[in-house]
Amino acid sequence: MRWSALSPPDTGASHYGWGVAMTMRVWSVTEPGPVSGHPLSLDERPVPAPGPGEVLVRVRVCGVCRTDLHVAEGDLEPRRPGVVPGHEVVGDVVEPGPGVRRFEAGDRVGIAWLRHTCGECRWCRSGAENLCPDSRYTGWTDDGGYAEYAVVPAAYGYELPKEYPDDEVAPLLCAGIIGYRALRRSALPPGGRLGVYGFGGSAHITSQIAVAEGAELHVLTRGESARELAWELGATSVGGPDDRPPVPLDSAIVFAPAGELVPVALEALDRGGTLALAGIHMTDIPTLDYRRHLFLERSVHSVTSNTRQDGEELLQLAGRIRPRISTVPYPFEQADRALADLAAGRVRGAAVLRIG
Repeated sequence: MRWSALSPPDTGASHYGWGVAMTMRVWSVTEPGPVSGHPLSLDERPVPAPGPGEVLVRVRVCGVCRTDLHVAEGDLEPRRPGVVPGHEVVGDVVEPGPGVRRFEAGDRVGIAWLRHTCGECRWCRSGAENLCPDSRYTGWTDDGGYAEYAVVPAAYGYELPKEYPDDEVAPLLCAGIIGYRALRRSALPPGGRLGVYGFGGSAHITSQIAVAEGAELHVLTRGESARELAWELGATSVGGPDDRPPVPLDSAIVFAPAGELVPVALEALDRGGTLALAGIHMTDIPTLDYRRHLFLERSVHSVTSNTRQDGEELLQLAGRIRPRISTVPYPFEQADRALADLAAGRVRGAAVLRIG
């Protein structure tokens, strides 16, 4: 945060009765491209003012998600120039905007990926707000948490489990929520055999939920540290991404953004098995052979965002079973390095930026 003289009224700066305007440091996507080319830049901007129904949050930490990498590198088409990434945000409410009753100044709050839906379309009315055509997203359509301050509609903020410190609760806000939805979409039967392809921030949380619910876990991933973590968290077997698990799988989840793993995972399924694809972006999927990959009623389900109910259920479940969240902290000034380490597979668990 930086102090400055009073700004003109059209800057959007918020004054909060202090007699001065504030600026804040943010990382923004200047021009999407390979992370090796440093697509993020560290800038200063006015602190945003909370509008009606919104709260202003002083950011403590922000998790570093693979979706941030997709935004930075342009795998996801930019929705606005100079967007601030980050959607696993933990912070304190500084000021509630007009009409807010849900949060008060000083409350710890979480900001996640989904931040707006219309509430009126047939998907919203049916409980599938994640499919709303007018949905908006933190760190993609709106500025996110790679910043010292952020705003969020109060209706889309989360109360957080008190048992978790900031570093550990941040990854739950996307890695946890999306992994939870993927697990439910995989239709894993009670006591079933689950295959997990890729073992990063989301997979290591989701796998612990599955094991706590009685699943037999088989992890297939690259990277020795990821395999070691899988053994530590209760895997029955651990292998490389192209290996065949030792038993047929009832369900599988592909967390890695690698389309070539889809036929591999389908071929590992037992009769009637279900594969869930957890990523928002994936490379091209090779041609599938009907008999080898889909026959015997194997199914493929994609995962698109999440509902707020998913988020509430995941946070309540995490408060009960207390999954171990493996994090690697980075200072705020090293956000670009955190993304580079994530891209190279050097992060064991989830990376977290410490900001406030």
